Amino acid sequence: MSTSTVLYLGELRTEARHARSGATIVTDAPPDNHGRGEAFSPTDLLSTALACCLMTVMGIRARDKGYPLNGLSASVTKHMVAGPRRVSRIEVDISLDGTGLDPAMRAELEEVARTCPVALSLREDLVQVLRFTYR
Repeated sequence: MSTSTVLYLGELRTEARHARSGATIVTDAPPDNHGRGEAFSPTDLLSTALACCLMTVMGIRARDKGYPLNGLSASVTKHMVAGPRRVSRIEVDISLDGTGLDPAMRAELEEVARTCPVALSLREDLVQVLRFTYR
């Protein structure tokens, strides 16, 4: 079974449909690449996928170990370069309530985040900056 199907809608837009759930995501080219920027661009999704993945594996580890994982959120910043046009750097600022997380637990969660499947699948020359803030 396929993971997804993607339909080109015209005007630099696509609609991706998740095969299992039927959930959809629309993409639009960004304004700096001839689009309207009215939805996530494909490179926005790539960058955002890193944050989604690392938060998911942190959640799995926290659930398995009984660690509290309250107020987890992330802000993603994508940096593009030309020649060829590509994502060169992704910054993910992760914030969570550190109550109940001792230094060893924090280190474990940060390590599992840094080694999530998306992080390990990106090009080695794509800089990944993960910053953790405990409130």
